[in-house]
Amino acid sequence: MGETRRLIRINGNDNVAVALSPLKKGEALSFPAGTLLTAEDAIPAGHKIALRDIAAGERIIKYGFPIGAASVRIKRGAHVHTHNVQTLLSQAPEYHYQPALTGKEGKAGEVPEISVFRRRDGRIGIRNEIWIIPTVGCVNRTAEILARWADQEYGGGAIDGVYAWTHPYGCSQMGGDHETTKTILADLAKHPNAAAVLILSLGCENNSLQGFKEALGEYAEDTERMAFLVTQDCEDEIAQGKSLLADLASHAAKARREPAKLPEIIVGLKCGGSDGFSGITANALTGRLCDTLCGMGASAILTEVPEMFGAEQMLMDRCETRELFDKTVSLITGFKEYYRSHNQTVYENPSPGNKAGGITTLEDKSCGCVQKGGTAPVRGVYRYGERIVPGKGGVLLLEGPGNDIVSSTAMTAAGAHLILFTTGRGTPLGAPVPTIKIASNSALARKKANWIDFDAEAVLDGGMESLCSELLDIIIAVASGRRKTKSELNGYREIAIFKNGVTL
Repeated sequence: MGETRRLIRINGNDNVAVALSPLKKGEALSFPAGTLLTAEDAIPAGHKIALRDIAAGERIIKYGFPIGAASVRIKRGAHVHTHNVQTLLSQAPEYHYQPALTGKEGKAGEVPEISVFRRRDGRIGIRNEIWIIPTVGCVNRTAEILARWADQEYGGGAIDGVYAWTHPYGCSQMGGDHETTKTILADLAKHPNAAAVLILSLGCENNSLQGFKEALGEYAEDTERMAFLVTQDCEDEIAQGKSLLADLASHAAKARREPAKLPEIIVGLKCGGSDGFSGITANALTGRLCDTLCGMGASAILTEVPEMFGAEQMLMDRCETRELFDKTVSLITGFKEYYRSHNQTVYENPSPGNKAGGITTLEDKSCGCVQKGGTAPVRGVYRYGERIVPGKGGVLLLEGPGNDIVSSTAMTAAGAHLILFTTGRGTPLGAPVPTIKIASNSALARKKANWIDFDAEAVLDGGMESLCSELLDIIIAVASGRRKTKSELNGYREIAIFKNGVTL
């Protein structure tokens, strides 16, 4: 990695560098050391500058990979962005199985302990909460009234809080959408961060209580942990709900933390509101931490499939088996077909905010996005709604869109105990599980200190190892209940479910 105080070249093969601070037109820079580079344009921080003349049609190289091609001739020192770069991605690229390039975890050093709740099914939980899950959106407000009352009554102390996961679905859905709603809600009800769960039903919805109990399986039979209320069947649903929550709280309050090894944890990896620094600070740091955790035997979930487009071969090269490679190809091509089935452009990305922050093409965004997964081997590929097998270890790819709320919910439903969420532009969003916000730049960390848990900009000063250690300590503290994330303190926690079909 070559750099000065003003520029950084991520990979020695790159023909562009990233401006670490705004560059003025005509400003003279020494890059590489002893070589004069003059900025031909005003270039915002996080944006790219050409390190040499680039011919029209020539590939733009960043992270050591092509992120597009020059749409016109680009002069050395010029601003490289959407006005002179176009995507190289095609609708149906060819993929190749290259097992010799399989990734590697970090070296397994001392394995830390965390303090957790051991549930009856053997899984660990890092919070001792009560969750209220509506089977249909018609009872959302009822769920919220009961959650507010129960949190005031029982929250704090042995019970970390009471939360209602409201959503607009559960009725007027057909086929796959109906099954998806039922599956995700059932996955949430099984989550080990919930010591007790109240399932709240209307009584006439498509997502009937009987069908939902079938999705819950044996979990529906745990009458101490789970209660059910059909609001149409009682005279006063609030009074009945309070009575059930009192019993659930009595059960939940008995849980106690006990020691466990950190590798039992499942970590979700997410980025949102990315900028030109995300791939070189926050995502790179999260990737290093991912390798460290995977080296200990922990599991890390990587989703946001549309933000793998253009970087998917990098992930495929790390698949441990041909079967996993084939599943990854199916994951990618399946999501592209979903776009095409709705007559949408596969590469309609990045967002306006991403572009303003310096991200030019989807390849640019994707190459930065997958940095969160480090270099550890891919050991699992899961479809949307599938639950992670505990103890799998390594990087696990999960089907899901890039949308922040939907993908965060998908990782929670799959079994993530907490989520590492990197951001360059900032977002208050929190998942149902503790969500650690990692800023790509110090300006954001200072401005939105009420959102941000960790500032990753010091990576630019060569502080990768110390920052990785600091972030690991935060994860241990959060997992052990000694620290709450900013999203938890703010009450910023919500869910969203993926929808594909019609609404009746």
